[in-house]
Amino acid sequence: MLEWRRRREPSTLMLGLSPLIAIGLTMLIGMLVFTAMGYDGFHAVRDIFLTPFLEPQRWPDLGVKAAPLVMIALGLAIGFRANVWNIGAEGQYVMGAIAGTGVALATHGMSGWWILPAMALGGIVGGMAWAAMPALLRVKLQVSEILTSLMLTYVAVQVLYFLVRGPWKDPEGFNFPQTRMFTADQTLPIVIPESLVHLGIPLALVIAVIAWLLMEKTTAGYAVKVVGLAPAAARHGGFNADTVTWATLLASGGLAGLAGLFEAAGPFGQLTPQFPTGYGFTAIIVAFLGRLNPIGIVFGGIVLAATYVGGEIAQTTVRLPQAATGMFQALLLFMLLATDVLVRFRIGWRGRTA
Repeated sequence: MLEWRRRREPSTLMLGLSPLIAIGLTMLIGMLVFTAMGYDGFHAVRDIFLTPFLEPQRWPDLGVKAAPLVMIALGLAIGFRANVWNIGAEGQYVMGAIAGTGVALATHGMSGWWILPAMALGGIVGGMAWAAMPALLRVKLQVSEILTSLMLTYVAVQVLYFLVRGPWKDPEGFNFPQTRMFTADQTLPIVIPESLVHLGIPLALVIAVIAWLLMEKTTAGYAVKVVGLAPAAARHGGFNADTVTWATLLASGGLAGLAGLFEAAGPFGQLTPQFPTGYGFTAIIVAFLGRLNPIGIVFGGIVLAATYVGGEIAQTTVRLPQAATGMFQALLLFMLLATDVLVRFRIGWRGRTA
């Protein structure tokens, strides 16, 4: 009988190459699937994965899409390294945008450089507050943060719908469910004139460098790794698992909230019911595609951003349905997990010596 056997020493080379193999398999299978469905599979895959990189006018779009994915994935990766599984970053992203927008509405009519930093602080606090509930339940009652963080996502979306359709509705918005447009002091400045590249994009890169330094060069980062890899050794070393749980969930919630505020103060310029974009879920794929390494996450964010930009292109050129983007993202995650399993395990016959 066939069985899975753990390899004594997984290949370091294959661990590094498996994300590229997963991307290649995703492109191949996606092409076959869409061809079988009657679409031009080759051109669909080309437009989704290659066209955004080959056409320079699409590069700003890649940056705009990649920035929130990278920021959210960085926070998730810190928690994943400690075996703290925050699956509700989408809700923290939404609540961060809500909290930051609350600051914007409270300062509407005012001016000053301090408004945007105050909104950013509000976004961070909003995301952290939403992540604090799963942290409290995990530490005090041993409730799985996977379930609580995920369920709170749907609560956050309903809070958004209530606000934009009720107390926060723009009185001059022709009854559309949306807030007031942000003022110039409440929006992210454009860093490249006549483009969509706003300040949030370079800040995402700065945050990635800070996250790398934190994880690789500090005692806190070492504590996160030890708690995740060897909880018993962490206890003997004086590292408190509950403290790490709180710290990682608050960090991931804060970064997701900041990403939400940047999205509201950047591409959207207000809050609308369309604000939940699924970035919090897609960022999980980005984190694993980047091997939970901040530098790898930057490249993973760019790849997943290409699926958004390329998906929009393919809707026009190949007439793919909008759901095709989600299918490619799900297929990429599946292929990444499958290649990881084959790198770490091998198939053998039961009864034979390894």
